Parts: sequence; C-alpha cells; structure tokens
Amino acid sequence: MTIEEVTDKKTIKEFIELPRKLYISDPNFISPLDKDIEAVFDPKLNNFHSHGIIKRWIAKNEKQQIIGRIAAFINYQKNKNPDFIIGGIGFFESANDEKTAFLLFDTAGQWLRQNNAKAMEGPVNFGENDKYWGLLVEGFVPPSMGMNYNPPWYQTLFEKYGFEKLYDQYTNVIQVSKPFPERFSKIADWIANKPEYRFIHFEKNNFEKYAKNFQEIYNDAWSEFEDFTPIELDTLKESFREMKPIVDEKIIWFAYHGEEPVAFILALPDINVLLKSFNGKLNWWNKIRFFLKLKTTTIDRIRFIVMGCKTKFQNKGIESGLIKKIQLEVVPRNNINEVELAWVGDWNTKMIALHEATGATREKVHRTYRYTFV
Repeated sequence: MTIEEVTDKKTIKEFIELPRKLYISDPNFISPLDKDIEAVFDPKLNNFHSHGIIKRWIAKNEKQQIIGRIAAFINYQKNKNPDFIIGGIGFFESANDEKTAFLLFDTAGQWLRQNNAKAMEGPVNFGENDKYWGLLVEGFVPPSMGMNYNPPWYQTLFEKYGFEKLYDQYTNVIQVSKPFPERFSKIADWIANKPEYRFIHFEKNNFEKYAKNFQEIYNDAWSEFEDFTPIELDTLKESFREMKPIVDEKIIWFAYHGEEPVAFILALPDINVLLKSFNGKLNWWNKIRFFLKLKTTTIDRIRFIVMGCKTKFQNKGIESGLIKKIQLEVVPRNNINEVELAWVGDWNTKMIALHEATGATREKVHRTYRYTFV
C-alpha cells in the first residue's frame, strides 16, 4: 500500500471520484458535487486559506487502485491557544480495512504534528460547520445536501484507532402534517403580535443589508460558546454564491426589535433528490437538467441550515415566531412534507429544548471526535 499527496489533475480526480466507487452498491448514497468539494481546496473560493493550511492524500493498493483518502488542515484563526494547536481531518473515505484507515490517520496526524498541532479533530471541514461535518453514527438514510454520509463501520475505525467522542450534533425532523404543540403555537403567536417586533423575509436584491444583519446576529448569538470564531462577510458571500440558485426568499426570515436585527432563521429546499443522478457532475448538460428538474420536480423537504438569536433576546420566544412564519408560508403550498432541523450540538441545551418544543423527532446523529497526540 502507498500514500500519495494530491498535487495534480490525476490525483485530484482520484480523490474526488473515490466515494462513488466505494458506495456504488449503497442506495442511500448521493454524491456531493465535485465543484463543491474542490471549492474547499481552492484558495480563490475558500477564504479559510488566508488563515490556515491544508493538505490531502490518497491511499492505493498494490495494484495502484485507490482505496482511501483524507485531508488535514489547521485553522489558525480558530486556535486561540498557541500552546495547544488543534488540527482537523476531513473528507475521509476508506475501504473496510483497519490497515488502510490507520495509515491515512497516521499520515494526516504526522503532518499535523509537523505543524505543531497537539491534537486532531474530525471528521470536520476546512470551513464553517454547516456542511461536511461529523461522522454519521445514527440514521443511515439518504443525506441532505452538504451533510456527511458514511457506512456504519467508519465509527469502528475511528474508535479503534483511538479517537474519542468530542460532541454529537443532532438532526431532528418536523412532520408538516402534524400541528405544532399548543404551547409552542401560543408562544409563537404571542411574540409575532407584539408591536415592538417585526418579522421580515429575506430579499436577494438586498443581500448586502441582510448579510450584515446575519453577521451581526450570528457573531453575538454564538459568542458565548467555546472556540467560537466570528463569521466574516467574505465567508457569507461565498456561501450565498453557492446556494443562490436554490434560495427561496420566503423561507429565510429575520426578526427585528425596532430597527435592531435580533434573530434569523435560514432554510433551504433539500435539493439532493435532484442531484442523485448527476453523479457529482454539474456540467452544462446537467445544469440544464437541474433547472428543468427544479421547475418540474416537487421538493417535499426543506432544511433549517442555521438559526441565531442575540443573547439578550434569547428565551423570549423569538425563535418560535420565526419557525411559525416559515410554517405559515410552506403549509399552504401543500407540497412540503418534512422540515429538517439540522446541526444542534449536544451542548446547546437551549436549541435542543426548542426542537423538542416543536414536536420534532430525532433522525440523524453526526459525531465529532478528537485524537490527542502523545
């Protein structure tokens, strides 16, 4: 077995195409778009390169067939303690073989140690944690766009190597046909009728305004969490560029107290069902197919990507009011069956309580691990 660094068109192609070979018999697998994966490694499209380093490798067997891959990176902006730098690993794929997996972990770990890291966490992304984050350990169903999918035995490979659980992130689901619990609806209606609050949906033409509002709310809402790194406008612009073709203005809402932006909820249609037959390719023909499918295919599921509320406005029911606004928008459409509430960390008790208040049920669990170097 050999390890090769990804450095040219040939190795990039092998890195990108490996999952499609490994999951060829898995009906739940939906290939992420090649361009979205490559954007992570492109300094022109991922501003994390301005404050971090990244490298990736592939593993090949004796027949020179690719059987594994991994990436490693360090985000210096996130590392607050220069005496204990934590690196990340991601985009891990491997045959069901300890020798292959462990060699990939060793390779990534060695590079991270050479760059003064004391530990590695993964699988994570060299970017924000709204996609390609965590190992799927529960809920092996077709993934939503941007969510990691892997076979159950990856968990065994991580834990046998010595990775230890750092935290879990839960994905919960609301059945649209099922009414919200009475208490939740009362709180949502109460806050929506208070004259000092306004609820306004997003408008693409006013992107700059809403991007700044998003940044202001997000950086306040998450500031109390450990290892929080403020989000940059450039990152928001990159994210919007990626999701612009599928943005539905009326499922992205902001709440204002007077003129002050205080909370938001960002939801998107789950378009992965449209991409399954594309096999990761978004060439000119598949772009035409995509927009034709977008017009003719009923997308019956939306995904709450992220929600935030300034700390001084939390526990006032504002988040409930935002969720109710989306409900009032999508229910009359008669084509949305499920709403996915994604990425609530097991440490985020307030958001877990909000999910439970809606009557949502657990669908998936993604786990982030840490391995501390001896």
